[in-house]
Amino acid sequence: MLKPNLCTEGHMEQSPGTLVPVAGRPPRQAARAAADDSAWHRAMGAAVRDAGVGEPALLIDLDRLDANIQHVRQAAPAGRSLRLVQKSLPSLALIEYIVPRLGARGLMTFHRPFLNRYAERAPQHDQLLGKPMPVAAVHQFYRELRPGGGFDPAQQLQWLVDTEARLAQYLALAQAQDLCLQVNIELDVGLRRGGVPAPEALAPLLALVAAHPRHLRWSGFMAYDSHAVQAPLWSSPARAVAQCNERHRGFIAWARAHHPALCHERLCFNGAGSPTVTLHGSDTPLTELSMGSALVKPCDFDVASLAALKPALLLATPVLKVLPHLEIPFIEPLARLAGRLLPGRGQSVFVYGGRWMARPVWPAGLRNNRLYGLSSNQQLMNLPAAVAVAPDDVVLWRPTQSEAVLLQCGDLLGVRGGRVVERFAVDSAG
Repeated sequence: MLKPNLCTEGHMEQSPGTLVPVAGRPPRQAARAAADDSAWHRAMGAAVRDAGVGEPALLIDLDRLDANIQHVRQAAPAGRSLRLVQKSLPSLALIEYIVPRLGARGLMTFHRPFLNRYAERAPQHDQLLGKPMPVAAVHQFYRELRPGGGFDPAQQLQWLVDTEARLAQYLALAQAQDLCLQVNIELDVGLRRGGVPAPEALAPLLALVAAHPRHLRWSGFMAYDSHAVQAPLWSSPARAVAQCNERHRGFIAWARAHHPALCHERLCFNGAGSPTVTLHGSDTPLTELSMGSALVKPCDFDVASLAALKPALLLATPVLKVLPHLEIPFIEPLARLAGRLLPGRGQSVFVYGGRWMARPVWPAGLRNNRLYGLSSNQQLMNLPAAVAVAPDDVVLWRPTQSEAVLLQCGDLLGVRGGRVVERFAVDSAG
């Protein structure tokens, strides 16, 4: 087990291997947070060691996860549902752990194979597509859907459409297969990633739905507003979310004014996302808010709106080799000199795997060596000479995101009270 030198613990000098304090946090609070992180990292590393894990593994702190779930649930505006974003937590076992605790209404799904798998294995969940699917993927879903499994796509599945052309493709498939498709319309409320750009642009889509009630049913709107947390200096995230909501209201008002027959009390007005879920208040026009990654809070979600949530996800990997100095091919003497002169470059360790979408965080001072290069097989990392490290010790990384990284290391290890107590099988992406 690693024994970091006490002089390096909690050191606040920013480096590629340290966590960045939340902007605006007073120095004393930042130092306390760094010490808390160090203690957490040590405990999570010990959990991996005690579990006898000998390959890269992803750890989820269930105590922190539970606390994050509770905070999000309490922060959600009254009367609004929460929808869990499946791609951010691609494990049905983990989803089944979270959904009842979060009180989530259903899932937002982004990948056609997952759509079929969850319809079969978890037919109780309502599913809303998080991006428009090619019509070939829609067709494949119905080809693979097993009848009699308890999932009713006409009632539980909302396909996302963004253009009249895509809706026409869906209609042609529905007519050919004698299906009734629920369609949710994607809106652009400022993200500029496609979707209907203005209320009047709804006209051809809703007219097409109204003309074909046997095969199409309008189920609502979906608008993602994560760009709001990047608001420039002359605005603010809260103001940007308010502007997104005002645009959403305009779409709703247009639909009700021009197609009242299509409007019913079960319409789903979905929005938000992990970065902005806590910025929606009681005046939001949304009936439900989507989120996922914030519950485990990878690095990309270190934003002010989620300051109350704690990181709950780490990647652990064993040390394979230790060199008591820095060596780089062709410039060995210069590299050794640099290792003696540069703080943090005193020794080299080669770890099991690498090139992850993650930042090294423990022990303090762990950092990449870009000059040597990255490797997905045995990545070279540097550590200060004072840090005691040996083969088979564990180093920790904090993923920058969850959706891709969680698919890379097999079962997710649930840690509670410093012990691995549960394994969550990860869903295959194929």
